[in-house]
Amino acid sequence: MIGRNMKKMLLTGLLVTLTLPVLLLPGQALAGEAPYEGYTWNQSGNEVRSINGYLYDSSIDPTGTDTGSFKNPESLFISDDDSLYVVDTGNSRIVHMDKDGRLLNLIGDTEGSGKLQEPKGVFVKEDGTVYVADTKNARIAIFDKNGKFVKEFLKPDSPLLGANFSYSPSKLVVDKRDYMYVVSDGNTQGLLQIDSGGKFKGFYGANHVGFSWTRLLIKLVATKEQQNQLATVKPSEFSNVDLDEEGFIYSTTLGEEYNQIKRLSPVGVDTLNIGKHWYGDYYSEGPFSMASFMGISIDKNGFITALDLQSSKVFQYDKLGNLLFSFGGIGDQNGLFVTPSAVDQTADGLIYVVDKGRGRIDRFRTTPFADLVHQASLLYVDGSYDEAQSLWQEVLRLNANYDMAYQAIGKALYKAEQYKESMSYFKLSNSKADYSSAFREYRKLYIREHFTYFFAGGIGLFLVLFWSAPRLYRRFHAWLYRGNKAVLEPAKGEIG
Repeated sequence: MIGRNMKKMLLTGLLVTLTLPVLLLPGQALAGEAPYEGYTWNQSGNEVRSINGYLYDSSIDPTGTDTGSFKNPESLFISDDDSLYVVDTGNSRIVHMDKDGRLLNLIGDTEGSGKLQEPKGVFVKEDGTVYVADTKNARIAIFDKNGKFVKEFLKPDSPLLGANFSYSPSKLVVDKRDYMYVVSDGNTQGLLQIDSGGKFKGFYGANHVGFSWTRLLIKLVATKEQQNQLATVKPSEFSNVDLDEEGFIYSTTLGEEYNQIKRLSPVGVDTLNIGKHWYGDYYSEGPFSMASFMGISIDKNGFITALDLQSSKVFQYDKLGNLLFSFGGIGDQNGLFVTPSAVDQTADGLIYVVDKGRGRIDRFRTTPFADLVHQASLLYVDGSYDEAQSLWQEVLRLNANYDMAYQAIGKALYKAEQYKESMSYFKLSNSKADYSSAFREYRKLYIREHFTYFFAGGIGLFLVLFWSAPRLYRRFHAWLYRGNKAVLEPAKGEIG
């Protein structure tokens, strides 16, 4: 007994000796961990665990430097050379810095015609020309690549706007024609389209008010006086815009439950959403009912990264609107945000998030899992299902909950005319439409391959019916006659 106890004590001591150094090394066991759990949404609208796609990397905080502290920074634009243009709203200036936070220039901070007043948005062209949504001054201010003020565009003079139109530019993009597409706070008629000369060309991509049975019933029942007293339902207003390499304008909208993110064609038609598409989290509990996207960024591959103010989370989607990753949240730890306000990314894939609550910019890097998903997603979106299949198989090996991988593999098998196998993957991804398509093709193929048996069976059934149907009819007729005769004979006896 003493010998056994001694062995247990020695074994316990050995385990403690091996484990204790690891426990005493702060950060060693926590390396690579995040203050948030990775998750995604499946086709059923349920949250499932997933490997994190992005992890906190570092922060840019200019406090104590020549730049000085940020004060309520509202927006961020990352140019082609990966330099940052930060809209430092509280300090009424644009801070130009390199991607590591070193100061390059200050724009609009000196007295004169170029002095900014609480700007909220900025856009920089390839040649370095800086367009600023100078909100408090109700104008678009333009600076050259050296930060020198060039000119301004005040409120456009147009009868289409009306005398009482409140012009408050907050965000903007500029296309290759130098047409400006401007978000004006409080405006629900769409983006303002302004040409290179400052002339108003019309509203662009306006949101629409959906059909409502309640409004229809009120209109049918209420009197004109009652209808006039009811508040007029207006479309939702845009909150931000971005421009991709193909010239499509992406927008975010406040106050909508569905299709909060849109990809607008040159004529202002949403080409991203077919029907209703839910973006952000599904709010079943808590004070929120829908996402409120305030920031959006489109990278060179078409990946959509959007910032939700309600949850303080960043959501990333592929070019088709499929959710890839989400990260962030509310908190004071690194990787969480106090009050995020903008998002953008550099060419190397680092995502920058402006946290105006802290007055700093947080950077997030991709994980190997995200790099794998991105590579597979690009092939999937391009229709190269076969090439993507092996990558999606690797995704499932790492994370069996990733529904998009099942759907992508199902697409590859469907394209290869392996309909029965694709049905099993579509079933796992709960993609009912794709499953129905695969089942329809599998049914056609099965009938074609077994046509001889179906034809022979049909002929056999016809012959059986041809020979047996008359006999069955005669027997049924005779049985029916005998039954009627048995019923009628007692009735005759009663009469006699």
